[in-house]
Amino acid sequence: YFAFSFGPFIGFWAGWEGARKLGALAISGGGQSTSQRLKAIIDYQATVLVCTPTYALHMASEARKGGIDLALQSSVRISVHAGEPGASIPSTKKMIEEAWGAKCYDHPGATEVGAFGFECEPQPGGVHVNEQEFIAEVIDPKSGQAVKEGEEGELVITNLGRIGSPVIRYRTGDLVQPRYQPCECGRPFMSLQGGVLGRVDDMIIVRGVNVFPSAIENVMREFPEIEEFRIEAVQQSALTELKLTLEPGSEYASSAGLAERVSQRFRESVGLRPQVELVAPGTLPRFELKARRFFKS
Repeated sequence: YFAFSFGPFIGFWAGWEGARKLGALAISGGGQSTSQRLKAIIDYQATVLVCTPTYALHMASEARKGGIDLALQSSVRISVHAGEPGASIPSTKKMIEEAWGAKCYDHPGATEVGAFGFECEPQPGGVHVNEQEFIAEVIDPKSGQAVKEGEEGELVITNLGRIGSPVIRYRTGDLVQPRYQPCECGRPFMSLQGGVLGRVDDMIIVRGVNVFPSAIENVMREFPEIEEFRIEAVQQSALTELKLTLEPGSEYASSAGLAERVSQRFRESVGLRPQVELVAPGTLPRFELKARRFFKS
């Protein structure tokens, strides 16, 4: 089941055609509301869900509000996610799997080169680069030199097999950590530990600490009370401060102490204590495709 509206976003079109070539029944969720999509998933007994990780969590939240337990009432056993790094963020992956009762797989790619990565069945904590179709390099984004195994760098892709738009050494802007050891699945391909860690230009330095939005999301998803959130890097005098805006789910009767618990957990995990503000349910925007939660001001 493809839970998205059909537009010019080529990534989902490729997934749709790929499913058809496998001989799978591909069900379109285009032009439907979230409630209509949930009903279709249950009525058609779809076994695989394809969408962004953010939208998978949004659908799960809307299902709970309607008294639907997707883990029990849907037939979904596998979810495949693209468009943003969430499916490789441990707490986000765990939340999706628990909500849907399904195994969650990350499938990173880029419009310019296509879907370059996939998560194998053993799920060793990262994604493989499909080196049958792509030549992958990981470089220091400033010097352009190759990084060593285990170091973070920018992913550079060459795809000579894509007839429509082949590219040579395309700098994706994705921050990754390469690993070259063979995987237990038997594939010798390069793996990216933790999947796509974030964007090279998304990193901010707060009081000497390097912070990526994916690290913040990993903390936020540890709290089931948080339905949506927003991250702001705010310049105050000569310092950069972080502000987190949290929207609790309407099904939670009380959010007392949530701000303090999040602040404390954030300090333990990231090493910073952010400003935390709670807003009423329904305040923050929802996202069907790529979520936009990180802002600099």
